[in-house]
Amino acid sequence: MLSTTTRLAVGVVAILLLIAGLGLIAVGPIAGVSGFWVTLMGAALLISLAIERNRYRSEDADRSFEPVGPGGGEPSSDLEPRFRPTDETFVDPTSGHRMRVYLDRRTGERRYVADA
Repeated sequence: MLSTTTRLAVGVVAILLLIAGLGLIAVGPIAGVSGFWVTLMGAALLISLAIERNRYRSEDADRSFEPVGPGGGEPSSDLEPRFRPTDETFVDPTSGHRMRVYLDRRTGERRYVADA
């Protein structure tokens, strides 16, 4: 799970790698081999940023860039009323936060919120 600042920094580095790699490719065949790998690294970073998701977050929360709640879940104040708490809890192995599962009983959609 990357913070906004980290995502921005990785994005800038990836773009710089792409530009440097393309520049090396343009210089000539010997530098072009290195340029290929540098360009590939930059592209891989950009693709990783595009597909990376935060843990325990809904697609809607990821797309709207809402702040991440404790433990990587949804902020409890932002949950729609259709989500009701369940008895299911687990400890997130990365953050150590106890997470509670919230469920929309009509659709089966789940949300994860850190227990207080």
